[in-house]
Amino acid sequence: MANTFGTSTLSKALRDKYRSAQVDLALRNALVAEKVCIVDRSDLNSISSPYLTSVTSTVQAKAGTYTTGDNLTTTDQNLIVGDEVIAVTHIYDFEAVTSNFDLFYTAHQAITNSMVTTIDKWVVNNLCEDGVGAYTTPAGGFTTSANVVTILAAIIAKVSGYADAMNGMYVIVENTDLTGIIAAQASSGYSYSDAALNNGFVTSMLGVDIYVVRSGTFVDATTTGASGSKTWTNSGHRVGGVKNVSTYASPRGVHFEEKGVTQKTGKEVVGIGYIGFKQWKTTEDLTIDITLA
Repeated sequence: MANTFGTSTLSKALRDKYRSAQVDLALRNALVAEKVCIVDRSDLNSISSPYLTSVTSTVQAKAGTYTTGDNLTTTDQNLIVGDEVIAVTHIYDFEAVTSNFDLFYTAHQAITNSMVTTIDKWVVNNLCEDGVGAYTTPAGGFTTSANVVTILAAIIAKVSGYADAMNGMYVIVENTDLTGIIAAQASSGYSYSDAALNNGFVTSMLGVDIYVVRSGTFVDATTTGASGSKTWTNSGHRVGGVKNVSTYASPRGVHFEEKGVTQKTGKEVVGIGYIGFKQWKTTEDLTIDITLA
């Protein structure tokens, strides 16, 4: 049975409702960014978070006197939603009429998958670029199984002792790193190795949640179609640290437009989203830029 194009106002309204719900669900389920950052979907174009100069406490014998301290100063810091993500495709009228498949659904799925991948790559690379914590792995990085526990222990050591560490710790790796991680899990203690061997890849180790993105996610880029207004120098890097110490903004989530195009039959379908990211100054040490040796 041929697909019905469904250009009526009611058909489009139902599609809009369905698409928005599906995209939001896909973004929340698939994005690593959603797991490690605070997410803001309000209408704000900027988020302000001023921070104060540090105040030092002194312990002394009882005297009732003190040394005058420096004046307290405030530094303004703002997250600006300055980039947009756009995915577009076109469904010709003859394709919709003669197809046995729901092309609007297919187009929606393709746009969703593209935007999920693009947004995740953008946020993860900004996280890696803006974190000031730093660590260089032993030779071989994550792909050498003997390094994995050492790397995770180093991440834990760098962020332990801070109250924010209670948010949980994480590391983001590429799928090619799993050859060493899986081998390390399968040989780490009886109960843990049994779990890895029986159930497959275990997504947490030493209390550090392990998130996996596709190979080629961490890249060098300067104001390109991948990085937007940002510049990244992340090739050969990974990122880890403490969750929820940075913010990823996506005002009102993702929305869609359907429009006629001059001299083309059918409809153009466009997915649009606005994004911003900020690694806050007061917690920047808790995001670790990991260099693979």
